[in-house]
Amino acid sequence: MSSDIIRSILANYESDNPGTKANLYRMLNTGRLAGTGKMVILPVDQGYEHGPAASFAPNPAAYDPHYLYKLALKAQLNAFAAPLGLLETGADTFAGQIPLILKLNNANGLFPAGSPKDQALTGNVQDAIRIGASAIGFTMYPGSEKSYDMMEEVKELISEAKSHGIATVLWSYPRGGDLKAADETAVDVIAYATHMAALLGAHIIKVKIPGDHFKDEKAKANYADNGIATSTAAERVAHIKQCAFAGKRMVVFSGGGKKGADAVFDDAKSILAGGGNGSIIGRNSFQRSMDDACDMLGKVIDIYN
Repeated sequence: MSSDIIRSILANYESDNPGTKANLYRMLNTGRLAGTGKMVILPVDQGYEHGPAASFAPNPAAYDPHYLYKLALKAQLNAFAAPLGLLETGADTFAGQIPLILKLNNANGLFPAGSPKDQALTGNVQDAIRIGASAIGFTMYPGSEKSYDMMEEVKELISEAKSHGIATVLWSYPRGGDLKAADETAVDVIAYATHMAALLGAHIIKVKIPGDHFKDEKAKANYADNGIATSTAAERVAHIKQCAFAGKRMVVFSGGGKKGADAVFDDAKSILAGGGNGSIIGRNSFQRSMDDACDMLGKVIDIYN
């Protein structure tokens, strides 16, 4: 039965067809967080991004995609996101057991460092339909010299996915161009990236938790003049939700690189306090043993519950 919370969330997607809403419902109503409006998602696209050993050597069991499916299921998560080849290896064995998010574009660590930040298409909407995915995923790099191309690519993919009742999760990661490394997590930049993802039609937006700094001095002054609170992580999360159409679009926050469990829990507490919709935790889960990962993820879920 649909909770009032889920009905309220789905009501914000006024133009979407019943198929898309059904897939959003599946993700919101799966696992231990079913019915809460919160989500914890397992993403495993790091094999493309960082390479196999960098991703899986800390926990060799994770080289096997079936292990990753089992982790998402044992931890009772809302969804499992990965590229096509990885999801295909378990698409039959685990059919229907957990909502899938097919990541449709990927970068790789061998790409020349000085090149414009970009990703290649590695799947399509028909692949998502074929393997029974509830959503497609796509990474956009606002700020990159290739950002306009990426915006046009994802606009077409979102339109096609919606026509088939498939939802979209948009990774909106400011990167490239004139952005310095510190700018990628500036609160004004993350807010801008969030709003762009909402404008492109994403159902769920994935961003990093912003830091307590600004890229642009004019933006900093504007925030101060208008009383936008950003001194705590919870306040920054609340502002990011505000930039997602005043909270009418779901926002989940990246777990980032490997860190201690306490830091993961602190992130979840800030996301909860700021009204975010949850966490998407990759390396901080699958690089741990199954038992350790399930224990850590269980405590994250306890925070959101």
